[in-house]
Amino acid sequence: MARTFGSKNFAVRWVVAVVVVFGTFNPTRFSYYHWLIESDSGIEPLKIVVGLALLIVYVIYLRATWRSIGPVGAALVLAFLAALVWLLIDLGLLEPTSVTPMTWIGLLVLSTVLAVGISWSHLRRRISGQLDTDDVSGAAGE
Repeated sequence: MARTFGSKNFAVRWVVAVVVVFGTFNPTRFSYYHWLIESDSGIEPLKIVVGLALLIVYVIYLRATWRSIGPVGAALVLAFLAALVWLLIDLGLLEPTSVTPMTWIGLLVLSTVLAVGISWSHLRRRISGQLDTDDVSGAAGE
């Protein structure tokens, strides 16, 4: 029996994407990037383990995004989110010359693109009733 995919499922995927993206870099200087470049202790095993964990999650999210929506879909999601940011700027709710808030917005946009990408097969099935399948190689009889 197939499990249903709902807003909670998407929220979990989005929160993981936000944690990974913001954990990698953010303007507060509390990020993996800043930990690496501002540390005088050099390369340590903990930094390698954390970096590899981040890389694993990025590979999972990027591969799922690439396979489910592809570059055109990712560009469309990105364009839609960019248009929303433009709308907020046009309404005077965002100031485009303020670097830090725009950096936060950019990180949120990237997180959202990854979350949509990893969730797309579920969302598409929910909307259209169509299933996505992975390529199957080595089928019986080959």
